[in-house]
Amino acid sequence: QVQLVESGGGLVQVGGSLRLSCADSGRTISSYAMYWFRQAPGKERAFVAAISWSGDTTYYADSVKGRFTISRDNAKNTVNLQMNTLKPEDTAVYYCAADSLLWVRPIASRMNYWGKGTQVTVSS
Repeated sequence: QVQLVESGGGLVQVGGSLRLSCADSGRTISSYAMYWFRQAPGKERAFVAAISWSGDTTYYADSVKGRFTISRDNAKNTVNLQMNTLKPEDTAVYYCAADSLLWVRPIASRMNYWGKGTQVTVSS
């Protein structure tokens, strides 16, 4: 079974950068499409970025395009989210997710596996 563990969250100032990682401590994730979602207090879990199993196709939410980059290393069973030019509205718990399909418009209810999340706080 896929067991996802996120890391790399923390407190950063506006305009700063963070790099989140998601590792699979169980079965390999190389055959899964991988996703990042985020959830701010009082809001629904929202799509951030997605990457195909091969890494050659990526999708981003409009709010993070040009600032965030998703990547994966299947040899290491890891997926990363490089976040640059961070804004206060990026503050949320960030979750890694896996699904057998790469959805053009991902929604949380379609994901097969989830990590427990990592907190990202952007201070002004």
